[in-house]
Amino acid sequence: MIDRHERITVWFGRWRKPIRSWFSNRASVPRAEVDDLAQEVFLRLLRYSDELAVENPQGYLFRIAANVANEWHGRARVRQPHDRSWLDELQIDPSEQPDNTEFQNRVSNHLHGVVSKLPKRQREVLLLHVNEGLTYKQIADRMGVTYRIVLRDLTRAYASLRMQLKAEDL
Repeated sequence: MIDRHERITVWFGRWRKPIRSWFSNRASVPRAEVDDLAQEVFLRLLRYSDELAVENPQGYLFRIAANVANEWHGRARVRQPHDRSWLDELQIDPSEQPDNTEFQNRVSNHLHGVVSKLPKRQREVLLLHVNEGLTYKQIADRMGVTYRIVLRDLTRAYASLRMQLKAEDL
C-alpha cells in the first residue's frame, strides 16, 4: 500500500500537465497564473484527510481544479482590476531621479551606437520595424525586397544586438 505522499506524487506526475492545459484552455486563466493554480490543486490535496478514498483520481482532481478556478475568477483583483488612472499616479517623473535619467541616457546612447554599426540594410529594416511599426510585408514592399530577406535581416539584426548588449552587460 502506498502512502499518501507517494500517491500525491504519482498523481502530480500524471495529472499536472492535463490540469495546466485545462486551466489554459477551458478555465480562461492567463498563462502567468496557470502554474500557480495547478500547484494549488495539489496543495489542497495535502490538506485533506488520509482517510479519503478516491476511486476516480482524474475526476477528483479536476473537481478541485474547477473549484480553484472558480475561486480565482471570484477574487476582486481578477473580477475588478485596478483603475488605470491609479497607475498613472504611481509614475515618477524621470527628471526627479537623476541617476535613472543618466543611466537611461547611457543605455540609449550605447544602443544607438550598436544599431549604427549594423549593416545598412539590417539597420534600415530594424528601424522601419521598430520606429514605424511596419510589418515584414510592408517593409519588403517599401524596400523592394522579399519577405524572407526582411525576416533574415531582422533576425540577424536582433541577434547582433543581443550579442553586443550581452557582451556589455546591458
